[in-house]
Amino acid sequence: MFENLCTLPLSAELFSQALHPTEPLLGVGLSTGHVQCFRLPSNDRSPEDDSDADADVSVLSDGKGTIDTIWRTKRHKGSCRTLAFSKDGSALYSAGTDYLLKHFSPVTGQVASKIAIPSKKSVPDSPSLLHVLSPQTLLLACDSGALHLLDLRDGALAASKPQQTHFPHDDFVSSITALPPSAESTSGYSKQWVSTGGTTLAVTDLRRGVLVRSDDQEDELLCTAFIPGIGPKKNRQNGVVAVGTGTGVLTLWDKGAWDDQQDRIVVDPAKGGGESLDCIVQIPEDIAGGKKVVVGVGDGSLRIVDLVKREVEDHLRHDDIEAVVGLGFDCQGRMISGGGQVIKVWQESPSLGANADDSDENSDSDESDDDEDMNGNTTAGNGAKRHASGDSDDSDSDSDEERKRGKKKKRKGKANADLGPHGPHGVLRFKGLD
Repeated sequence: MFENLCTLPLSAELFSQALHPTEPLLGVGLSTGHVQCFRLPSNDRSPEDDSDADADVSVLSDGKGTIDTIWRTKRHKGSCRTLAFSKDGSALYSAGTDYLLKHFSPVTGQVASKIAIPSKKSVPDSPSLLHVLSPQTLLLACDSGALHLLDLRDGALAASKPQQTHFPHDDFVSSITALPPSAESTSGYSKQWVSTGGTTLAVTDLRRGVLVRSDDQEDELLCTAFIPGIGPKKNRQNGVVAVGTGTGVLTLWDKGAWDDQQDRIVVDPAKGGGESLDCIVQIPEDIAGGKKVVVGVGDGSLRIVDLVKREVEDHLRHDDIEAVVGLGFDCQGRMISGGGQVIKVWQESPSLGANADDSDENSDSDESDDDEDMNGNTTAGNGAKRHASGDSDDSDSDSDEERKRGKKKKRKGKANADLGPHGPHGVLRFKGLD
């Protein structure tokens, strides 16, 4: 269903990625505290660039497009745990293990405001997740299980204290997914969301707080996605929430029936429990032709799951060792996967099931850190090169303990390995190029 268009190497381990809602911009947060913003090529072409022969060829795969580094900076003294774009894409938010939440421009990287991460205890609380619920509300989840609601109405993080704080889980919050607004909603934005933490799922309301918490699932719940237009026989349009677990099983929850899961799909059927399902995203229906999701797995693979047929339809390979920690579709309909020190860009394949990754070749790429805010670019073609942009004077990196913990999803302790010409540091690659 998808073919790999290019592989983008990163200078450090990826902890978080975020995609702009209307432009081909990709933000990444790294284990070293760096935040970097890339501009992917646009699919828009001038008439003179098009011909009948290459009308269906992506600007990435024709070797003429470039992936440009807009800016790169040392944003946090510890790791950058999480990133999120505002609803209109005019702001980018990051939170790190230096216990700071920052708001900055996605175009320049310039910080507009920052606050200390709230803590209900005498010791600081590390962030685990950011989610922009609406133009007025930013959700900040922490390792303690606290879920803070921050006011964005002034366009900046001016208030150091959250509007509300809830504790939907006893453990760190691993995922947040907004539920669709009700038919009576005048704003068009959701006021309820599903979260997972530890072995439970919870639903929280913007005004009423935590509404319900599920039974103990006896399995770690790691990622969630709401799928509209699918549900029980008597209510097909109800929608379901797909939840990835730590043992390779995708569970399905009917919207409104939050006590327990309603169905299970075994994504990784290994004996004794499969690999963890660390991230999930729904495939746009105009691409999938149905209700399908892509799941990022702890072994570095991507599994395409048909929710109607309740089966795994296809396998793709992001990395040979490192888990997939980020998945999304950009405004051009391209799938972006991230994990280890690699970002991959995927496009719908002309032939279903084709996996361009099987025939592609990689070569090692040198990585370097230069001065802050110098532009860089990656050329999408043969002989591609990448100019890393800069850092600030603060070059502190995470401790060994923080690197192992990461977002607590890398608990299997997989170490980086030298994979030779097919390792995660390969330069951009394309099907059919030597």
